[in-house]
Parts: sequence; structure tokens; C-alpha cells
Amino acid sequence: MKYSLFRFALTAVAFSLLSGSAAAGEVIFQDDFSGLKPGMFSSDVIGAHAEYHYLDATAPKGNWRVAAFRSNESQRAWRVVRDAGVPQMYQTYTSVKNEAAYTHPMVVAGDPLWQDYTLTVKFTPESADQQSGVLFRYRNNRCYYFFGVVGERAVLKSVNHATKYRSATETILAEKPYSWQPGRALVATVTVSGASIAADIDGKVRLAAQDRTFPAGKIGLMSDVPTRYEQVSVAMESGSAMAFRSAAQARDADIARLEAANPKPVLWKKISTDGFGTGRQLRFGDLNGDGQLDVLVVQVKRHSPKDRNSEVGCLTALTLDGNRLWQSGEEDLWNDLLTNDVAVQIYDIDQDGRSEVIYARDLELVIADGATGKVKRKVPTPPNHAKPPRNKFPQILGDSILVANFRGRAAPQDILLKDRYEYFWIYDENLQILWSGSCNTGHFPHVYDVDGDGKDELYIGYSLYDHDGKRLWSLDDTIKDHADGIAAVDLDLNPNTPPILINAASDDGMLFLDAKGNILKHHFIGHVQNPTVANFRNDLPGLETYTINFWGNQGIIHLFDSSGNIVFDFEPVGHASIMAPVNWTGKSEEYFMLSPNVDEGGLFDGRGRRVVRFPADGHPEFANAALDITGDARDELVVWDAGEIWIYTQSDSPKAGRLYKPERTPLWHESNYGAAVSLPGWTESGRATRATDE
Repeated sequence: MKYSLFRFALTAVAFSLLSGSAAAGEVIFQDDFSGLKPGMFSSDVIGAHAEYHYLDATAPKGNWRVAAFRSNESQRAWRVVRDAGVPQMYQTYTSVKNEAAYTHPMVVAGDPLWQDYTLTVKFTPESADQQSGVLFRYRNNRCYYFFGVVGERAVLKSVNHATKYRSATETILAEKPYSWQPGRALVATVTVSGASIAADIDGKVRLAAQDRTFPAGKIGLMSDVPTRYEQVSVAMESGSAMAFRSAAQARDADIARLEAANPKPVLWKKISTDGFGTGRQLRFGDLNGDGQLDVLVVQVKRHSPKDRNSEVGCLTALTLDGNRLWQSGEEDLWNDLLTNDVAVQIYDIDQDGRSEVIYARDLELVIADGATGKVKRKVPTPPNHAKPPRNKFPQILGDSILVANFRGRAAPQDILLKDRYEYFWIYDENLQILWSGSCNTGHFPHVYDVDGDGKDELYIGYSLYDHDGKRLWSLDDTIKDHADGIAAVDLDLNPNTPPILINAASDDGMLFLDAKGNILKHHFIGHVQNPTVANFRNDLPGLETYTINFWGNQGIIHLFDSSGNIVFDFEPVGHASIMAPVNWTGKSEEYFMLSPNVDEGGLFDGRGRRVVRFPADGHPEFANAALDITGDARDELVVWDAGEIWIYTQSDSPKAGRLYKPERTPLWHESNYGAAVSLPGWTESGRATRATDE
């Protein structure tokens, strides 16, 4: 996350500072949008793919990045236009008023280290029905100051985690009546200095306030009605400019030091998947029994728009040398993408020492031989009782599969199959149904022996079930949205205390529960997804949890301590991520992988700093995973798209000696929505040699 002092490419055509700007100040940023290509600035192709894939459409363009949108027309909100030859950033969308309580069309620019500055923006609202104006000291797309017009008022306010289900946390700092005409250009000027905020429009209406909520941050443009923005400038007094440069240089030097201290990613394997490639639907396991990991490439079949009726399509089993073991189903690159989970896992379900592939396809639940793909047994999937539009077929297609140990056997031999959001069924290794249930299932469940009787309990959505199917408690009447990622974890690493249940609850924020379903902490911080639990910080006790936001609040990352308190947050990108934990160094602090993108992705540490950068070698950037493949206890980085898979190892691999070797969520619990849990562990010696291409 390196913000160069020269990142903000100033327009080659200088323009005069607008009315009200700091004449004696140094202009550190200005943009008249002439450097942007006319056309759609937003993108309507992002959608749910960007929850766990990297798309170029989410990247900044010029100085600006789209910061927030919902799963509707707001994805098309921003366009670059030329009006009588004048370039403009044009926000074209009218927000739905109940939706606008917690997310708004906005684009942002600048540096999070900007503190004291004067922002000047020329803008033309086309309606007075809702707010239109500018953002300053922007921390993220839920935490910022706003100045602009709302109806016939000039308003200065702070916004701090406005929520959908509770009244918006907005504080009006100052406001005055102001008569203006839609369609007439306004010039807004805001000066911030310490706790002092001074703002005016056209020099005619002036507001002032004292507030210390946000001491620093970027700038932004935000409106809930169609509005045209023409010119933006930021000026700083010389002392403030010098302080910013000094802080930015120190930050960049710190990141450069960290990157230099870490092993570099070195390409280890490259595998072609042309014709049968996929999005984030790889499964890893030893399919042919040779003791080495193999990869199962899973395409999907979509029977209706979006993700309402999807199932497993083509399955292609490969060694990591790219040799094909088998293929089942018809290749179809039109079905390489997916915006929901997929019902397939690799696991030795009959405990004969050889892996099976368990999957749902063609209205059947199937157990196939891992080495050949030959079907060993199958049964029809359960009747479909889902609500429209997810009831296209009389039986369920299968949303996801999890392997569990509800019967207390020596190894897990139970199979959970669920539909999209409502029902689930538990099977034994012979595909006989043991029990079933219905609740707000969310995306992917989690199993944990909560009561210590040697049998798993099922944590699914906002409910906990005993090993025999008895529902112990449920918060379905309390929490409204679906669960996007859950886990039961011993966060304090004390075996004598019960686990904490974490729940990334979409628009309901982030929850920490005790084993009896009592809410310990509830953070209303937006649409939270993809929790990852690991030891990210040695200076904090126990384990930490990272989460990332998506719908309406893209890219906000929070770190929580073992007590469920927020340690810090930052917003490095405008998309979500699988947030895979990465044991890169073999030391006790882990990293997480944001994406494989060279400019915005990489591995980040427990302080929000990018510490490993991917090489600019043309590698795929669409999807990623991290797991130990070469065997020295540390993780390799797997990146892929529909055409190929690349695997990176460390530049100092193999590494011997005492290495960190965390206990991870099992490979047979793979999911696009599964919470990743990485528990501390060590090995005395890594492998003496590294696998090679020979």
C-alpha cells in the first residue's frame, strides 16, 4: 500500500485556483478530469465477482477510485463527459432514500496522510431533493466529513459508520439556509486546520465548526442526485505540505524496508487450464494417492441469471505438473465464472486411505474415486423447498458441501449438503440421511466440538445445532441479513475457556458470540465478509481477526483483537477479498493476501502494511489461494484465471530449522465464503529439499 508522493498525476493544463481557495498555499493536487477518457467511469460488470476475485474494473482511473456502490444501478453512477468541451465527472444516479441512509455514490482521491488543507470544488447539482457536495478527511466510505447542499440548506456534517438497521450516525456540525438553483454551478471551499473546519459556498454562506473525529484523510465527491463536478484542487500551507511529505516519505521508507526484509515470490509451477479453467473454484488434495497434492478444477453450470440456480459442471483433475488424471463433464468456458459457492470437496470419506471427490450435479449427490473420477455411489438430492427464484428445479442443485464428525468417529465421515440460504441435510459415508434442518443458513457453515464430547456441533448462519440435530439456540429473529462467514475459535488460546463464535453478518456488521448464543460484541461497520483468524500480531494476546467489507462499503478492512475489539481499520482498495492467511516467513506472525494484483494487491501484515509485492511478470490476477505445497511448512501462493494457474514459492525456499506451521481450516472445508482459521503450531525442521519441475 505504497502511496508515492508522485502518485497524483497533475493535469498538464494548469487552471486557476477557484474562489475561496488558499491563495498563499501550495497546490498539491488538482484535477479537471481532462486526463480521463469520456465514457463510463463506474462499472456494471463488477457485481459479486469482486467479493473474492480481482477485477481491473475496481482499480483507480487517473487520480480517482469509485468508493461505494450497491447491487443495483448505482454501479453505473459515475461517467466522464464533455459538456460544451468542458470535461466533467458526472454522477448520474438518484439514490433510493432508504438506501442512502448508509451508502452513497462517491469517488475519492488523495492520500490518507493529508491533514490540514484547503479543498476547492466546482459542482453543479441537478436536483435539490437529496444531498450533493464534497468529502474531506475521508478515512473510508463510512467515515468522513461532508460539506454541500441538502435541499435549501448548506450543511457541514461528520459521518461515522451509518447503518442500515439503525439511524445513521451523522452529526450536523453546522448548517444554514441557502437559496440556490439546481443546474447552477456552485463552488465549495473547505479549510481544515487541526480541529477547526471552515467551509463556504460561493463566498456567500459560511459555516464553521470544531471537531476532532477525523484528523486526516483523503478527499471525495459524493451526491445522491445527478451532479456534475468540473474542477478540484487541494492546497496546503507550506508547513502542512512539509509535514505531509515527511510523513509520506517515512511511511514509504518503512514499507520499502519491510518488503526488502521478506522473501520474494518466485515462480515454481505454471499449469495450463485452457478450455476447462475456472474462477475461484479450485480444490486441493491428494487425488491419486502418491502423497502429493493435486488440484481439481471446477467449472459450473448456470441455469438462470446471476447465482440463483448454479451447480457443479465440468470437473478436471490434474497433478501439479499439469498432467490430467481425469475429467468428468463437458468443458464450457462460458461457465468459468461463479458468484456463489460450489458443492464439491476432496476427502477420504470411507477412510480407506484414498481420497474421494464428493459433489452435487444433475440433481444427484455423488461420491467418486479421486484417482479416476469413477462414481462409487450416488443418491438423488433432496426435494427443493426454496423460495422463488431459487426453486427452478424439483430437487436442490446443491450450494456447498462440508465434511464433519457428528457421530464421534475416529475421523470425520459425515457430509453436510445445503441449498443456497434455507435448508441443509446431513448424510453418512453411504449417503444415508442422518438428520436435516432449516434456518437462515447463510453461505457456509462451520463445525466445532463446542461441548467437548468428541462430536461436532454445527454452527450455521445464526444457529447452533447439537451433533444429533437438536437446535441449541438461534438468533434468526434477531439478526436480519445472512451470514457471510462464520467460525468457532479459541481466540484467547486458552483450552480451559469455551470458544468464541465469530460471524461476519453482511449488512448486520461483525458479531462475536459466546457458545450459548449471547452477543458479546456487535460492530455496525457495514457489509462485513470473509473473516480470517490468525496470529497477525505478536504484541496482542491470543489471535486476531481480519475482515473486509463489500456491498455499499467496498474495501474497508478491520482488525479485531481476541476480545472482539477493533484495533484499527483501513481502506486500501475498492473491492473485497478472500483474505487468505499466509505463513510466508516461517515466523510466528502471519500475513494475509489481498489479491495478486501488482499495484494494489500483495501480502499485508497485522498493521495494514503491504510487506510482499507480486512481481510484474504477467501472472494471472483473477483468483488466489495460499497453502503449503512444497513441504517446508510455509505457504505457497496460488494465483489463476480461466487460462492458467501459477504457483509461487519463497526466494529462500527451502528453509530448514524451526518454522511456524499453523493448523489450518481443513482443505475439505474449502468455500468462497468460509472463514479461514489458522492456529499456532511449529515444526522443528523444514524439508531438506524442495520439489522441482524435473
